[in-house]
Amino acid sequence: MKAMIALLGALLLAGCQTGAADSGENDPKHSSWELVFVEPNYMKVWVEDSSVQDINDKVSLRAGKSTAASGEPDIDTESARGWGVITGSGMPVTGANLPKRISVRWQSIAEQKTYRGSIDIPEEARQLMLKSTHQRCPETPEKTARFMASLYVGLAPGGVLQAWVKDSCNEPVKVARSQGEIEPLGAQQGKNGGRYAYPVSEKTKRYVDKYGIPYGSW
Repeated sequence: MKAMIALLGALLLAGCQTGAADSGENDPKHSSWELVFVEPNYMKVWVEDSSVQDINDKVSLRAGKSTAASGEPDIDTESARGWGVITGSGMPVTGANLPKRISVRWQSIAEQKTYRGSIDIPEEARQLMLKSTHQRCPETPEKTARFMASLYVGLAPGGVLQAWVKDSCNEPVKVARSQGEIEPLGAQQGKNGGRYAYPVSEKTKRYVDKYGIPYGSW
């Protein structure tokens, strides 16, 4: 908390010293930050469980939505390679300070496998999250600063986790990457007969038949 207050103070001082038109100190802000799960195109996931450990070591359970943002565009391109556009809607993490670690257990629908893992969020990511709501984008100083800081966590086949934060210009900045592991109990930890939340869609089947799953591209 002291570090957070110190950083806020530094940002405020910088805005006062420069008299910058892009200072967003007085712009409206949400009291929470947002956690958004994303996935590569065609590589649908279902988040079974997730939690946030903040910088004060408080743990918030069942954070974020169960589904992730992705798409099934034209099958004529290998659009599942890489992460594509980092966007989507999430949920405010209410009552938590800035994030230190995100833990997730998720189903990889395209693979019909279940993974678990965590990803550590570095200090520079938290600074970017704060700055995004306290400073306007220098390219568009007439627009207010972002209303809510956002953390995006990508989940991909093979158990890959990757994190981005949106900067003051609403651009994603990669801040961390991690490798999860297979959940030994399987889908829903063996409950409900181990059934997956979704079947593999017909478009995903056609995509995988044509291109395969692009392991190593995430």
